Amino acid sequence: MDEPRKVHEFGPVYDVNSRILILGSFPSVKSRETQFYYGHPQNRFWRLLALLHQEDTPATIPEKKQFLARHGIALWDVIESCEITGSSDSSIRNVAVNDIKRILDGTEIEAVYANGKKAQSLYQKYVEPLTGRPAIGLASTSPANAAFSLERLRQDWQRILDRR
Repeated sequence: MDEPRKVHEFGPVYDVNSRILILGSFPSVKSRETQFYYGHPQNRFWRLLALLHQEDTPATIPEKKQFLARHGIALWDVIESCEITGSSDSSIRNVAVNDIKRILDGTEIEAVYANGKKAQSLYQKYVEPLTGRPAIGLASTSPANAAFSLERLRQDWQRILDRR
């Protein structure tokens, strides 16, 4: 049975001080419910960023937005709409992408990172030809990426700090 088309219902988080852009693929079911990025309690995104920056993990959406702003991090997803079964990146079909170029043109983003292989492959296929800017692939913070412990993720994601 065909899945109904899902639309990304919340916008990017960025400002003129954003220096890095982290892109996911498409919001999970839980993120769509909470209307914010990485809303599944088992996703390690917020814990990982807090660990990297040696801060407490932000809990509320305002705290998360303040955290991102404080560290010059822009956040969005590659996909604007698609057909998807649950939260499974492998089921994504019929993709329409977000206008990521608008963030790149409106800020001084120094590096683009993709949270997971699907985000990176979608970016390379649909966005990089329009922007000419590559995305650096990072290990996925998704609970589906059980092969990576939080410590292994920290080692992989350390490069977002090392570039500064």
